[in-house]
Amino acid sequence: MRVCQNSDSLKLNSFLTPKGRSPGEWIRGTFQRFRGSSPHSGDSSPSSTYGQDSPVEEETTEVIPTFDELLEAGRLSEASQQLIDRENDLFQEVTEEGSLQQPSVDRLAEDRRALEKHLTETLQQSLSLSLEDIHNEAAVHALTTTLTSAVKAVHQEEEQTLLREQRGCKALSCWKKLHDSSLLSLVERRMENPLESPVSQAEQSSIQTDIYSMGRQLKQDLLFVVIVVKSCYPPQSNICQFYASLYHQTFSARLRKIADFGLEDKDATFLLRWVNEYYPGIFQKPELSSEIDSAALGKLLPKELLEPLEEQYLSKQKIDLSDYMNQVLQLEDRKWASGEEAKREDGCYTSPLAYDIIQGINGMVKAAEKVTGNRQKAQTITHQLPGFMTKYKHLQSVLQVSNQISHIKASLCCVEQFRDVLLGENHLFPHEVKEECLGLLMDIEQSAHSCLLIPIHKILKPQYKKLGTTDWLRKNGFEKLWRSLEVELLKFQDVPHLGRQELIGRLHQEVTEEYVRRLLRRDVKLKDREQQQRAYTIITQNAESLNTLFSRMGSKQDWLKEILIKIAEVLRLQEVPALQMHIASLGSAHPDISEKHVVALLKLKTNISKMDRKKIITTLSDTLKETRAGGDARLFFSKVEIR
Repeated sequence: MRVCQNSDSLKLNSFLTPKGRSPGEWIRGTFQRFRGSSPHSGDSSPSSTYGQDSPVEEETTEVIPTFDELLEAGRLSEASQQLIDRENDLFQEVTEEGSLQQPSVDRLAEDRRALEKHLTETLQQSLSLSLEDIHNEAAVHALTTTLTSAVKAVHQEEEQTLLREQRGCKALSCWKKLHDSSLLSLVERRMENPLESPVSQAEQSSIQTDIYSMGRQLKQDLLFVVIVVKSCYPPQSNICQFYASLYHQTFSARLRKIADFGLEDKDATFLLRWVNEYYPGIFQKPELSSEIDSAALGKLLPKELLEPLEEQYLSKQKIDLSDYMNQVLQLEDRKWASGEEAKREDGCYTSPLAYDIIQGINGMVKAAEKVTGNRQKAQTITHQLPGFMTKYKHLQSVLQVSNQISHIKASLCCVEQFRDVLLGENHLFPHEVKEECLGLLMDIEQSAHSCLLIPIHKILKPQYKKLGTTDWLRKNGFEKLWRSLEVELLKFQDVPHLGRQELIGRLHQEVTEEYVRRLLRRDVKLKDREQQQRAYTIITQNAESLNTLFSRMGSKQDWLKEILIKIAEVLRLQEVPALQMHIASLGSAHPDISEKHVVALLKLKTNISKMDRKKIITTLSDTLKETRAGGDARLFFSKVEIR
């Protein structure tokens, strides 16, 4: 973008001469064509062109400023117009007379050089004011007036260049290129000597200070361009975008040099944040976003420089996250090893472990997304989480062996907190990390549930034994089981709400499974309609009582009541077609039910023949063939073993 600098007098001679012919040939040929015209002698200078006042002009006495006066006043477009007029007059003289006044050509070339110098100086003063100066109306007016005149001069020259091409003349130095190169030089100079950073040097490395200062200079200069400089250019020039592209390429070149060095972790992170966060953020300011298409500028650094920096940053983040999670786990382990009881909040055992880990992951992933500008890359730092979960699972098994009930109860809160984040905050984790962690959490939860529930089932075993027996049918021995359950469930009031619901829900299902298991052992024989009706009534009442108790304690497993009622309905129905329809419905709702379960249930009714049982079983088989297991169906019967 440099302006070629030949002898302007020679260039003007060439410019005033059509291409392909020597000046002498062209002049002689022109003179012969226009020989009838009287030759003009003397100089075609502004004094001869504009200085001869007509009688009318003498009356108005209009004073036309000289070229030098226009330059001195910064009226560059008027000075440019004078040069264009003189150039056109010279061309007219050659056309009409075939002669060329060399002194006029030399003076025109000299004046053109002077104007170019003033243009360059004016353009390089485009950003001479600061943002703080924009309220100084006099200073802004002086700058914009001169700059507007310079810009107009450049556009006048572009139009004159088109005229020269039409005349078949050689081109002079291009002022559009002069304009662009002057602004590039201006931008490079300002970015080489940016504003000093207001941040204390002790807080930043020299690299960080340099990057910050250049970014601050870029931001302030572009705001000044939008607020002040833009008004000096015609809209079609898109000057704001042009300035943005100059600053972008200059800033990019400086950052490339910095990135080529082996940067320390902090400097690499700072550079990435500028490329992916701070720099794009500059163009989101309303003043700039309406004038500059930041997407068209592209990235500050190419892929081959960004990727090593990102890998360096992400590797460090993975190590930092792993160290942080291990520290949190070690702190919790020391509490367990000391025999210290878990802390209580609102009467419930709790642990800060999950909250601390979640906060750490959330902060680091969000920061990594800003630094790298890529969510998928940021998520890779959570690849350390399954390893942490595995360690946590192992420590939980140690707790269970040592029977530290308070910490086991507190761990259920951690499980629910982890699960909520994994399921609800998808932006933090890759799919494979989420799935692996959910599986580990399920193992931890099931293990904790077993540790807490097995002792309860041992306490309830004497009451379980009475279910499905003759005494149960005669005296309804369910009452003792219900009261024992109520006492045991109250022991879970110190389990945090999130974990308590799942724990009590599991106990609700296990008690219901045991109820059905005992019933299908066929310790009682229902010989007639009356006994079967009584069994139906007892089971439905028991189902309602169980559901009421567990729901009051926090269970959401209402569907378990419906299973008991459907089983009771099998005992109540007497007609084979009705039984077939009901069993088919039961099979559709619970495709994990087997023929063994239905046979055991039907054998409670001793008044059903073997042939009728076979018909009903055939109906079930047909239903199960058409019903695909899985989907939304909840497993129940598959957990009830039939001996």
